[in-house]
Amino acid sequence: MHRQLTIALIVSSILTPVYAINSTEVSKMPTLAPHAQAPQARHNPLLTESTLPFQYPEFNKIKNEHFAPAYDQGMLEHLQEIKAIAENKAKPTFENTIIAMEQSGKLLARVDIIFDNLSNANTNESLQKIQKDYAPKLAAHYDAVLLNTALFERIETLYAKHEQLGLDAEAQRLLWRYHQDFTRAGAELSPAGKAELKKINGEISVLQASFSQHTLKEVASSTVYFDHLEDLDGLTDAEIATAKDYAKEDGHEGKFAIRLVNTTSQPALDKLSKRESRQKIMNASLARGSRGGDNDVRDIIVTLAKKRAQRANLLGHPNFASYVLADETAGSTKDVNKFLGMLAPMAVKNARKEGEAIQAVIDKNNGGYQLSAADWQFNTEEIRKNRYNLDETELKPYFELNNVLIDGVFYAANKLYGLTFKERFDLPVYEPGVRVFNVFDNDHTQLAILIADFYARPNKNGGAWEMPYVRQNPLQGTRPVVAIHLNIDAQPAGEPVLLTQVEIRTMFHEFGHALHEMFSNVKYPRFAGTIVPRDFVEYPSQLNQMWARWPEVLQHYARHYQTGDTIPQALVDKLTATETFNQGYLTTESVAADMIDQAWHQLAVDDIPAADGVAAFEAATLKKAGLDYAPVPPRYRSAYFSHIFSNGYASGYYGYLWSEVLDANTVEWFKKNGGLTRANGDRLRHTLLSNGGSKDALTMFRDFTGGEPDIGPLLKRHGLE
Repeated sequence: MHRQLTIALIVSSILTPVYAINSTEVSKMPTLAPHAQAPQARHNPLLTESTLPFQYPEFNKIKNEHFAPAYDQGMLEHLQEIKAIAENKAKPTFENTIIAMEQSGKLLARVDIIFDNLSNANTNESLQKIQKDYAPKLAAHYDAVLLNTALFERIETLYAKHEQLGLDAEAQRLLWRYHQDFTRAGAELSPAGKAELKKINGEISVLQASFSQHTLKEVASSTVYFDHLEDLDGLTDAEIATAKDYAKEDGHEGKFAIRLVNTTSQPALDKLSKRESRQKIMNASLARGSRGGDNDVRDIIVTLAKKRAQRANLLGHPNFASYVLADETAGSTKDVNKFLGMLAPMAVKNARKEGEAIQAVIDKNNGGYQLSAADWQFNTEEIRKNRYNLDETELKPYFELNNVLIDGVFYAANKLYGLTFKERFDLPVYEPGVRVFNVFDNDHTQLAILIADFYARPNKNGGAWEMPYVRQNPLQGTRPVVAIHLNIDAQPAGEPVLLTQVEIRTMFHEFGHALHEMFSNVKYPRFAGTIVPRDFVEYPSQLNQMWARWPEVLQHYARHYQTGDTIPQALVDKLTATETFNQGYLTTESVAADMIDQAWHQLAVDDIPAADGVAAFEAATLKKAGLDYAPVPPRYRSAYFSHIFSNGYASGYYGYLWSEVLDANTVEWFKKNGGLTRANGDRLRHTLLSNGGSKDALTMFRDFTGGEPDIGPLLKRHGLE
């Protein structure tokens, strides 16, 4: 996953929609009192550029109390810059309007990007309070920019004569993009419409921050505790030791704790042989956010859905999905519904066949129960063993974390692009387990700094994601500092960290996002790195997953952590044979989540259910789509669907599968054109990865592959032909 950020000026409509609550004119904005004279701000490291390489953040100096005054100062300076642009007496030019906006908001962008990263990766109560307090303030701030009449008039003047300005292609696109951003943000609304929009947007900003904080607290409070060792039968000794340590950390010494991840399915369900233990974990997972108490988010969900629908109506769209998709490569709700509607019946048909096979195994073993969601993973592993003679525990010793990273992820990047990496230990980090690497280009000059944060923590959001701390910006001379985050369980001291196949793919995936950021070579920061349509942003990252199983790469990193022996070809053959195994389940849970996302955001305001109707709404959605197959629940239920209710993927979760169409086509291109070669890597870099959002997304795809997207390779990959 890639988390998008607010950047120097625009909280673009291709990211999370712009949220705001106050004044429309910069000149009418109330003066924000700067904190420069406050004692806590006199030595505030956020107020000046870091002197570390590449403006790497000074984590050792940044304290919680620095953020509020830095935010206030950043907003004040940005408003002053925007006021100067909007009230410039000279006639509008590309330089004094568009380029001036591109160069504005430098301090605010720096503060926001560091805060956003830390509040996701290493949060605490102080940061959560700032997040909630500043969500409406930041919304109001960006509204003061995007709904500024004088500023928009300058943009409109330039846009009306764009063909006569003598701009090159990237500058033309930048002018078009700014015009789009402002019109989609409501710049053409009447004063009354703007006032209503601001009120709604402010409420949305608070709701999203609240959802994020409640879901983080809820996943921690949903940890499942077991009293007896036999309850964890099937787990390895190392996994049991970790569960014991977790329980001790939580104040339950002598018990065993299984911490939940953010998806519905949980890793421990693969191995736990005791059905009661599996059911206890699955029940806890499914109940998150909807079991009553302080962290029940059902009220937030329905209110947020209603506010988004109201916002879309004000902007001329029948529903929120229509508004979002108008700026995506998919183009419309009709196209997305057609795409998902085609996949759903094929996926669930395969899932039901897989379920029948699982039930046969249960009956053969005299299990005496009907297959449920809690049983799927455990029994699927038995089928995998029987059908392919392959056991995950047989594989894991060959996939030690450091080998996967250095000899897998980095090795593939070297072969494709000529990149080299050197770990450094002199830069500060916000948590001891975080690692830092210099990234060198093929000409041996330094390209970027990579931060790797691999381990799960209670104060870290679930899942995996990439975020930049510093983006490529030729106007300011900055180069990328990029962070990738996973949630792998740390092991007791002296024990190896052995990865599952899912964790390996995830590491390659997030590094694919990082490459997109690091290779950015655009003229204007508005287009840097991963600032592309939401349903295109996952394409480069999903494509990078292909190298995890590419024979040359796999043989290079898959080495037994004790003996150093390369993974036997017989095991590789078994692994390859399982590529379409269980794809009915995996595709069904994904499409089900897509359908829930679209269902919420294609509702009219009056059709949104009450909070106590959330579960019924989900059930009706899945039934209508033919996905009401209880043993395969959606990957995310609404109450813990952070992608769409707090992380900018609202109406866009389908983008993973949509991007996979492009990814699967591109994998076929690589297979036909020599695979892992510098020539192919350089072609991908220069045709697509370096261009960010400076060119039309699908045009870049066509330029690389030479053809139109074809769904066939995706269907083949998922066993849906």
